[in-house]
Amino acid sequence: MSPNILNFLLQWGTTTFSLWVCSYVFKGIRFDSLGALVISALVLGFANAVVKPILILLTLPLTLFTFGFFLLVINALMILLVSSLVRGFTVSGFWEAFFASIFVSLLSLFIGALLSDGNPPWRPPSPPGGGNWV
Repeated sequence: MSPNILNFLLQWGTTTFSLWVCSYVFKGIRFDSLGALVISALVLGFANAVVKPILILLTLPLTLFTFGFFLLVINALMILLVSSLVRGFTVSGFWEAFFASIFVSLLSLFIGALLSDGNPPWRPPSPPGGGNWV
């Protein structure tokens, strides 16, 4: 299996698990079925890969003015967007999505750190002839 596909499936599984735990921690997050949970994780990954960079670019002055804290609002908007697109995934309001997005991000980061083999996903190339760049 290709390493890229394996990384994608691992990230999708991590996001799915994080959303599932989130639905038990926050009363305003609910999934009607396992299918809604799995599709929500997939759509959230797609939204974070495609829509989120566009929103970050469009709101760059506001993000800089708030020292990056507006990114938390963008994360909440991504969860609200996914809940509006996926039937069976409901979020009770903005603040529920806001705190859920923080929880999902931190839990996914923690699980990803546990599952990684200790190597960063990308390393800068070595200089010609080996050794260090300095």
